[in-house]
Order: sequence, then structure tokens, then C-alpha cells
Amino acid sequence: MTINHHPSDETLLLYASGKLEPGPGVVVAVHVGGCRVCGDRVADFEAIGGSVLEDIEAIELSAGALDHMMARIDAMAGKDSSRPGGRKPAHANIGIRLPEALDNCDVGAWRWIGPGVRFSRVTLPGEPEANVMLLKVAAGRKLPKHTHSGREYMQVLTGSFADARGNYRPGDMDEADSEVEHQPIVDPQAECICIAALEGQMRLRGFFGRMIQPFIG
Repeated sequence: MTINHHPSDETLLLYASGKLEPGPGVVVAVHVGGCRVCGDRVADFEAIGGSVLEDIEAIELSAGALDHMMARIDAMAGKDSSRPGGRKPAHANIGIRLPEALDNCDVGAWRWIGPGVRFSRVTLPGEPEANVMLLKVAAGRKLPKHTHSGREYMQVLTGSFADARGNYRPGDMDEADSEVEHQPIVDPQAECICIAALEGQMRLRGFFGRMIQPFIG
């Protein structure tokens, strides 16, 4: 699989340093999990961060700090404290194998939001406000023309789509900010499934766009 579209270095640096917001972070994790180029890039950024830490003057920890940290790790081991009773995440049968990065997320069933368009809500543990979803769009279908109030992160899982900026196939990730207005069109040969995270909101154009706006934020 040839990957032609990658996260920006800025996004990968934020991801490597743990400063990327949780929603975009899980989409980038899906990409990095299948892209050797970006995996190596993240490793480089992490190594740079480690070198910086080595140059920082050490400070003495408070008494019992290590014991306290180990107790917290033991308490969390084997149990997701963000889920009552440590329940396992719920995964609806959506017809594809989910990326490993979604193992700890709740994944809802497909819901109809318009002709040829369905979505599945992805809920991150401990981050109920993160706007993450799976989108399934029928072959040949056009999505509404739209722009964004923040940044949109979209990773192709199956199928492909195109807009004025290029073609996006499995493994490709698209970042679109408020300066991008586009209308993705799915390849006529097969449906397309993507995982997407939004910072801010999509600003949809046209009647169909206004109809589905409440569903996708």
C-alpha cells in the first residue's frame, strides 16, 4: 500500500509530545499505526524530546513519590477507570476490521444521515466531548461542499475519495483547516469508509449540508 498523504510535521510533533487533542490524536494514531514513514518521524520527535529531558537538571522527588506512582499504576492495571465497573468497550458490527487504535473506544452502529451517507459515533474513554466518527459514503456519492471552523482530520480506511487537492486512498490522511473549502467525491467503484475528528465545526453548504449538520457537529 502506497501512502501519499500524511499528517503535517506540526501535527506529528504535537502527537509525539502528547499535546494533540484526544480526537485528532486517535485519528493520527490510526495513520501512524499503518505508515512506516510517519512512525519513524514520530520516533525521531520522541528521541529529540528524550534528549531535551536528559539535559534538564534533576530535582529531588518528595518522600514516597515513587510508591504513590506505582500504587496508581497497580490500581489502573487491567481496568479502565473511565468506564463503570471496568466494562469492555462496545463495538458495533460495522462490517470492517477496526484499527487497533480504536480498541479502547466505543464504536456505535451505522446511522443514516442522508442518501448514501452513514456515520458511526466513536466515543473515546474519558473524552465524551471529542468529536470523532466513522463515515461511510456510497460509491460515486458527493459529500456536501464545506469548510471548517477548526481543523478536520480524516483517515481513509477503505475505498477512496477525491477533491480539488488530490486523491485519497486507504492509509492516506487529510488535514483541512479553515482556509480549505472542498467537496469530497467518492470513487464510483466502491464505497468509502473514513475515520474523522473535528476541531470546531464543519460549515456545510447547500440544503443537504444543512440537513446533516446537526449529526456531525
